[in-house]
Amino acid sequence: MSNRNLSDRRTVAFPTALLALLLPTCATHHENRDCTGETFPSVTGEALDGTIRNLPADLVGKPAVVLIGYEQRAQFDADRWLFGMLQSGTPVNLLELPTIPGIFPRLASGMIDGGMRSGIPIEEWQTVVTLYGADARAIAAFTGTEGGRNIRALLLDQQGTVVWLHDRGFSAGKMLELDGLARALLAVKD
Repeated sequence: MSNRNLSDRRTVAFPTALLALLLPTCATHHENRDCTGETFPSVTGEALDGTIRNLPADLVGKPAVVLIGYEQRAQFDADRWLFGMLQSGTPVNLLELPTIPGIFPRLASGMIDGGMRSGIPIEEWQTVVTLYGADARAIAAFTGTEGGRNIRALLLDQQGTVVWLHDRGFSAGKMLELDGLARALLAVKD
């Protein structure tokens, strides 16, 4: 290997390693809380396809499931929730919200979102909305950030109110409960 190639790899590896060390320490710790009965906070984020999403306004009119993740390691949990909802045909709008409340992540948002795009099929990009900065901090305070490997699965009613929350990891029983509640919300006529 030439010195130039080794130097190029170090140039890329050092900032990446530094970022990996800084990202987890950038966020403020929030105790988990039950936000059931509360309106989802008004936040704005950009989907991986470039669409600006205003939540919960963009979800009003149909029940929605919002999967909030605070750590990359939560993706495994998110995938199980997604698979369960797709398998059961849960009739909801569905969004994944990678939520990164620290200061430094906003500076690296292009790299973070690019990494997500490389691992998510293009047809799914419109359902992944990354939140940074003040918007991410609002969500972190709303749900809490303890147990970051677990997704916060929230069911919102047609008006954007949280009617169901689970934050202790995927459970087949909880998935069936979520599906039943979503179907019941659709059956209710306003």
